[in-house]
Amino acid sequence: MSKLPDLDAWAIFARAADLGSFARTADDLGLSKPTVSKAVTRLEQRLGVALFHRTSRQIALTESGEAVLDRARRILAEGEAAEAELSAQADMPSGTVRMTAPMSFGIKRLGPILSRFLEIYPDVAFDLELSDARVDVIAGGFDLALRIGTLNDSSLRARRLCTVRRPIVSAPEYMERVGWPVHPRQLEGMEAVCYSNLSSPDVWHLKHPTEGEYNIRMAGRFRSNNADIVVPWLVSGQGVAVQPEFVVQKELDEGSLVEILPGWSLEPISLYVVTPPTTLRPARVRVLIDFLVDNLAENC
Repeated sequence: MSKLPDLDAWAIFARAADLGSFARTADDLGLSKPTVSKAVTRLEQRLGVALFHRTSRQIALTESGEAVLDRARRILAEGEAAEAELSAQADMPSGTVRMTAPMSFGIKRLGPILSRFLEIYPDVAFDLELSDARVDVIAGGFDLALRIGTLNDSSLRARRLCTVRRPIVSAPEYMERVGWPVHPRQLEGMEAVCYSNLSSPDVWHLKHPTEGEYNIRMAGRFRSNNADIVVPWLVSGQGVAVQPEFVVQKELDEGSLVEILPGWSLEPISLYVVTPPTTLRPARVRVLIDFLVDNLAENC
């Protein structure tokens, strides 16, 4: 005998007892009459007692059937209530979204966006993990992840949100000291900060719309896997770096940093929202993805 209760048979038994007919039960549940009869017979054989007296025209509860009917009704009611509750939740944005995102992007851009989202959806909460490491979405139990750059092949579903521009920046004081470059080759010998999460962090692959491509190997005393930490170093006039535009936008607007070689840039990269492979997502995740698309389509 199976260790698990035959919940289908218990539910069919409860409905049959209330309707007083296998035929009416079959119509009500969208099953065949033999399926209903076999389910009840299966339950009776499991219990070792008869639950119904049967004739060719009707059924009637036995004493044993009467004894277990209330429990069977509760089993059926609990199952219906659970399905109704989850179905309602599937259409109503509520509950906690577990999310992971890159550290710098989360601090610079994601905070204000999620603040506006929570104002619109007060029944949604966030468990947000910021990390520059590539976390395992499924093993970590995350509903979604934001990722910048090339995605590895996987079973995860990905949707592109926007393009991330990466200008070369430095402080005006540093440029005055070492000379303003007009070609990438003049960057050679300058103190550089390189982002260590790239496959070749010391090599900058620069492109120009008319002058083509130029690869340059940069060197410096500071390498980091986080972009924010080097901004004060750059502002103080210590060197040059390739930075995501969202990281240094404030400093560029203020003039404490300037873009150098503006015609040259690294290949733009993209921001993606990544989710587990299932297409069945709770409403809180569906509306969040739509919100991110609407708020990040124009500007990363």
